[in-house]
Amino acid sequence: MRLESVTSLIEALLFAAGRPVSLAELAAAADLSREDTQLAVEELRQSLAREERGLVLREVAGGVQLFARPEFHPYIRRLLQPVDKPRLSQPALETLAIIAYRQPITRQEIEAVRGVRVDQVLFTLEERGLITEVGRKEAPGRPILFGTTQTFLRLLGLKSLDELPSFEAKVTAKEEQSPDH
Repeated sequence: MRLESVTSLIEALLFAAGRPVSLAELAAAADLSREDTQLAVEELRQSLAREERGLVLREVAGGVQLFARPEFHPYIRRLLQPVDKPRLSQPALETLAIIAYRQPITRQEIEAVRGVRVDQVLFTLEERGLITEVGRKEAPGRPILFGTTQTFLRLLGLKSLDELPSFEAKVTAKEEQSPDH
């Protein structure tokens, strides 16, 4: 393999790792000798500096790692700042919980549980990708049935709805904490 190809391979491995990688790890992954790996790492370091690319190669924590050049940090910080999404309101959280535990469920059924209209809350939850239309109920007017989405599961760190805490367990725990008992 040519030095340029080996250097490109080392660059790809370091980029993919996103952490400090020892020369031994690089050599094993690239199927190279330690000496060839060291030469390729040094060539990559010089190439990045010579070509004034956006990255630098540094030795850190017993290995080598790619980093953005320091002068680009303000731009990177701006790019990586989380988009401020307002948190869900209490009514939205309550509605989402009702949908999660009773899905598929209609707007009217949600309103019967909450005791208030939920049109705007449903719009907000749909807009954020937390709920979606999952069908129509076989009833007069064929009302929309709502259910949670994969985004809902991902944000809660669940594989499936089966991992939701049981509703009965939550009610029992709350009753046991009340001062009346």
